[in-house]
Amino acid sequence: MHIRPAVPADAAAIISLMRDFAVFEKLLEYFEITESKLIEVLFGKNRFAQCLVAEDGGLLAAYAIFYPNFATFRGQLGMHLEDLYISPEFRGRGIGEAMLREIAKIAAARGFERIDFQVLDWNKPAIDFYLKHGAVRDDVERHFKFTDNAFTELAG
Repeated sequence: MHIRPAVPADAAAIISLMRDFAVFEKLLEYFEITESKLIEVLFGKNRFAQCLVAEDGGLLAAYAIFYPNFATFRGQLGMHLEDLYISPEFRGRGIGEAMLREIAKIAAARGFERIDFQVLDWNKPAIDFYLKHGAVRDDVERHFKFTDNAFTELAG
């Protein structure tokens, strides 16, 4: 298994893994990402996210997408881990831990001090995985978002 930065040629395979992740999280109805939009976000002029992939014999087995964030009260720079997904047939091989360690190394090399992420409350395997690696769980904070019509109204 080889973990490496994604390249534009990986976009179709990453989209396929993302679709599988959306199905797993029961969020397929919200799956709208296109290959061109993913390429723009990861590799375009105004790119702001990074992606790692795990490759096994030319087949992408996993991906992780992350981007910088800032915790104001603590004054800490960090990475927000948006997705970490491993195809079921590749789970249990240490890929998740290896990818998480690589993201932490990338963050530390930039002087960052943390990794933030969210996990659906029913995804016990993911929760257990992150807790096993020392993550701090915060059940008090709630995730909110402005999207669709609410976002359009705010943006005026």
